[in-house]
Formats: sequence, C-alpha cells, structure tokens
Amino acid sequence: MNRRHFAAGLAVHVVGAQPRRKYKTAVVGPGWWGMNITREAMRSGQCEIAALCDVDENQLKPAAAEVKKSSGDRPRKYKDFRDMLAKEKPEICIVATPDHWHPLVTIEAIGSGAHVYVEKPVAHTVLEGRAMVTAARAAARVVQVGTHRRVSPHCVTAQDFLRSGKMGKIGMVRAFVHNASGPGVKTPDSEPPPGLEWDFWCGPAPLRPFNASIHPKGFRYHLDYANGTIGDWGIHWFDQILMWSEEKWPRRVFSTASRHIKRDSADAPDTQIATFEFESFTATWEHRQYAGNAAEKHPLGCYFYGTEGTLHLGWRDGWTFYPHAKGASEIHVPPRLNAPDDQNIRELFADFLESIQSGKRAVSDIESGHRATTMSLLAMLSWRVGRSIAWDGARETIPGGKDANKLLSRPYRAPWKYPKT
Repeated sequence: MNRRHFAAGLAVHVVGAQPRRKYKTAVVGPGWWGMNITREAMRSGQCEIAALCDVDENQLKPAAAEVKKSSGDRPRKYKDFRDMLAKEKPEICIVATPDHWHPLVTIEAIGSGAHVYVEKPVAHTVLEGRAMVTAARAAARVVQVGTHRRVSPHCVTAQDFLRSGKMGKIGMVRAFVHNASGPGVKTPDSEPPPGLEWDFWCGPAPLRPFNASIHPKGFRYHLDYANGTIGDWGIHWFDQILMWSEEKWPRRVFSTASRHIKRDSADAPDTQIATFEFESFTATWEHRQYAGNAAEKHPLGCYFYGTEGTLHLGWRDGWTFYPHAKGASEIHVPPRLNAPDDQNIRELFADFLESIQSGKRAVSDIESGHRATTMSLLAMLSWRVGRSIAWDGARETIPGGKDANKLLSRPYRAPWKYPKT
C-alpha cells in the first residue's frame, strides 16, 4: 500500500491550522450509514453540506436537522437525485443508498462533474460495476468506495506482515462471517409509511409490495435489491485478499447456498460456501446466520494459511499471527476504530479529500471496489446456475457460459435504463 493513503487518514488531525477550501457536497441516502459518512465529511472541515436527497422523508428530515445543528449548514432537501445534481452541481457526492441504486446515482453524479464517495458493494451486477469504472475514468473523477478496512490501522499492518515473508508460502485464505441471529419471524407486507415514495425506492429493481423487513435496514437480505451476506460482508474480506495478492481476480468460482434455518421474510441464503481458485492460492468463503457462538475463537475475518504460520485478520479483535514453530510467541495487534459502529470512515474520507486535491487514485478506488464486489457477485452467480464457472477477468466474461453470462447484468424496470459499459 502507498503509505500516503495511511498517512492521509492521520493527517486530518494536524492540518487544521492551514486554511482549507470547502467542497460543495451533496448526500444521496442520508440514513444510518449515510450519516456516519456525512458526519466525517462535516468533521473534516472541508465539506459544505449543501444538499441531501432521500425518497424517505423519515430519513431526510432528521438528517437535515442534524447537519444544521452540527455544522450550521442548511442543506436543501430533495427526493429525486437527478433534480438535486442538476440544480446543485456538487463538487462531492456521497452515495449511501441501498445497493441496487449505487450504479445509476454514481454515474449520474460523475456526469454532473462530482467526485464520488460510494458505499460498497459498488453494484448489484458485474457489468454495472464496470460501467461505474468506465464513467469515472472517462470524466477523470475520483471515486472512492467505502471499503474502510483498507485504511484500518490494524489492517494496514497486517498487510505489511503478510507481504514480509514471515508467513512463508501462503496457499489458502479462508474468509468467513458467523452470527447468531436465529430463524427470525415473518413480517407481513403493508402499506409504505407516510413520507416514503416506495416506487422510487425500488427504482430499476422489481417493484414489490412494501415490507418493513426491507426498509430501512434489511434490504441486503432481499435479493432483488442486494446480494445477502456475501454481498455485504464478503466485499470487505475479498478486498483484503486482493490487496495481499498480486492476482486481480480468480480464474474459477463455485458456490453452494441454502436457507436451512431462516424463517423470516428475506430470501438471501442463510448458509453459503464459495471457493475461488486463483493461480497461486485458493480462497474460500463461508457464512451462516445462526450458531455464532463461543465455540469458535473468531466470529469473522480472514485466516491466511502459510507454511510458517496462520494469520487471522479480524475486525474488533485486530489481527493475530499463530506461528508454526514450537515455542514461538504469537503476535497480536489490536484495532483502532472510530465511534459509532467501530469503523474507519474518517481515515478513508481523509484519503478521498487528499486524492481530489492531488489528482491521484484513491486508496479504495472504484476499480478495486469493483473487483472485490465482483468476487461476491460471481459466487452468487455460480449458486444461481448450479455449477462452477470459469472467469476471464481481463474481458469480464464467463468462457463457454452463455446462460451464466446473461446474469452479469439484469433487466431494469422502466423507465430506468441499464448503464453502458
């Protein structure tokens, strides 16, 4: 990793004495996570929050009130991101919508001239992600993806250790998430709450009856709008694997998945296992939405298996190296995370601003975010077609897989149009 990216995360604390310009900033999707990002934008001292956009007034109004109270800015409120971008012409656009909206909003924002901070995963289908990369490059805009673990201090030092040679030869990486949410219960469909434009919320995705299990926080477990646990958590760990590896993509992917336990209103797998064959190593993914307990030492993260030992890279538990040699001491590095929600958005947003100023690629550039997202999407695609798939990452196609290639995109609901790659 270029050390400027890590230094940028720390520099936010020491540049306050210097006069800094403020970027006109707009936020699309100022809900729970969107406000986590917006708070760091305000905290930076370099963003004027000029506009907020959300199809749900129940999120829009309290977000505007918080921005006014915290920064003194008086953001104008919009429901249609197209109107907002056309009227406001922001220099920065934060995109924190549900996953199925990331591509269209990001591409529209780039087209309006904005640099974009977009949440992960970048897209719902592979070719949407490629269209986002194409748009960013054509307009020479900085597009930072919210994979904030790239700048988490313990992840940075873990990457240094992995590349140091002290692990020996690494032949396998196991990424995983286990939780204990249990079977759940059905949530009946209902009328949308007052203030929510549900048809617009669904947008290019299928229009289905409103269900409180989808909005505001549960959309990631409904496959019309996201890709389940692997599409949520998997992105972070696949990104760490790709950061360590010199390989850019797997050559073959296989996944199996089921709903063995869940009895709620979602349709994403509660159990999933995927295998990614790279040229020089094998990576696996597993998740389950039940039986997360003290039987296993770490609830999530990556195990890197090397000839000299095993390294576990986690979240709230930092990273630990378990040496192969008898009598050798373990090495442990604790995390340094920010409140709320134990994240490192602050450091990532600082890098975003520094990248805009310098004209260099961001540490979580859209290309790397697209590749990490693609790993998740290929696993879901393999599960859907019921077999392993080869992957030509240079051409972003599945050799000999006519049916599978159709799933690299999906039809959009009118009047929305699938972006051009």
